[in-house]
Parts: sequence; structure tokens; C-alpha cells
Amino acid sequence: MAAPTLEDLLRRCERSAVHLETRDGYMRDDPMFVAWQKGHRDDPADRNSWWRPWLSLIQQTTARGVDVRRARVISEPVSDYVQFEYDVTFSNVAAGEQVRWLPRHRTTDLALPGNDFWLLDDTLVMVHHFGGDGQFTGEEVATEPALVKLCTSAFEAVWERATPHEKYRPA
Repeated sequence: MAAPTLEDLLRRCERSAVHLETRDGYMRDDPMFVAWQKGHRDDPADRNSWWRPWLSLIQQTTARGVDVRRARVISEPVSDYVQFEYDVTFSNVAAGEQVRWLPRHRTTDLALPGNDFWLLDDTLVMVHHFGGDGQFTGEEVATEPALVKLCTSAFEAVWERATPHEKYRPA
């Protein structure tokens, strides 16, 4: 039996799905990022031009009453990739996701896991692994109570300090 995908897990999620991102750059060959680098900007008023399956999944998930939150730990001044993420985050918000930003210099006293993760229903962690170039290298699913506890406390500590997307301005 194949391991469940993040999409599978979100479809089964009942209460909460939180995502902690800690890198200043991800897959730099992502077609959306490449287009952004060339000057393309999504028009929030033209939903059909930027809506995609991922956003539909998030919208369906939040419509079931699942609290979906994403926290991004970022360096300032922000990288071009983080500026891209900031510019397209309106679409995550439109789908029902809550997003916050926390400058890395404000995390020194926080214990953070070494990898990005999704924590689902406070019981399951999907850890994402990336290479030094930002390319996705794999994921693992874990339910060990100590890891769940670490990820829960790390996410909540970041969330508490972070600035909501509507109020954050990249430096």
C-alpha cells in the first residue's frame, strides 16, 4: 500500500492542518516562480487566471470546518523567492488559509524542527525534505508523540509571534 499523499491526508483531516515553512527558497524551477521572475503578476480580481487544484482542496478542507494555518519563518531582507511567496499568498487566503510571517531574527529563542512540516489533527506529522538548492527530496509521515509535541509547540510559538499576512510588509 502506498503512503498517503498530503492531499489524501488533508481530505481526511477533521480539525486542524498547520504548516511551518522555514526556508528562504524552494523549487526555483517552479513555473509560477519563473513566470513571476519574468514580470508576471496574478491579478486578484481575475480569479480564474490563478485558481488551481491546490486552492480548491484548501477551500474544500476549510469548508468542512478544518482550521488551516501556515506560518513562514523568513530572513529579512527577504529573498526573491519569499517576495514571490508574499505576492501570491493572497490566493492562499482566498482559499480560506490563514497565513502569518515571522522574521528569522525573532526566532532565536524558539526550538524549531530542522525541517518544514504539516501537522494534521495534532496527531500526524508530514515532514518535508529539501536539498540545498531548494528542490524537494522527499517526505515522511510520523505519529511519534514526542515529534508531534515538538511540532505542535514549535508551530504555536511561531504563530503567536508572527504577523498576519494582511499586516506584514516584506523588508
